[in-house]
Amino acid sequence: MFRLFVALPLPEDVRSHLASLCSGLPGARWVAPEAMHVTLRFIGEVGGAEAEDIHEALERIQAPAFDLTLSGLGCFESGRRVHSLWVGIEREPNLLRLQEKIESALVRTGIEPERRKFKAHVTLARFRGGDHPRIGMFIERNNRFAMTPFPVDRFTLFRSFLGRQGPHYEPLAEYFLETASTPAVP
Repeated sequence: MFRLFVALPLPEDVRSHLASLCSGLPGARWVAPEAMHVTLRFIGEVGGAEAEDIHEALERIQAPAFDLTLSGLGCFESGRRVHSLWVGIEREPNLLRLQEKIESALVRTGIEPERRKFKAHVTLARFRGGDHPRIGMFIERNNRFAMTPFPVDRFTLFRSFLGRQGPHYEPLAEYFLETASTPAVP
């Protein structure tokens, strides 16, 4: 069985810059810089034949390259319990179209449709029932965080391994986006 997800890998300099935010919040389980990414679709556990079908479907996706801009902080919570802290991504129509194409391709392979609305972000930390006031103060203190845009020219199919030290991600395949110098394949 393979535990899979599709994501945008982040350039090393972007991950290093994000890592500079990762301190000063008790109870946070910070994401290691090498594990930072933008999840486009979590797939979950699949068998080998399903994984091959997924790979073939993702290979057929054609979409343009684009730039992403990271800015602002926020959190996901259930009730009054915060479970993750993230850096936001400014609206980018090409990112949304790419995510929709990936979703459609996966559904055609038999993967159940995602029920949650897509929220582009990079997870910085996870919590077990985080202290809401402290997290709120951290977000307020860092909410002006912004980076210059960076180019996105590929997306990746990752395999995830869960362990005591947190998840470990292994890239299985990369899918390149169309740039001005790479014409679309008919």
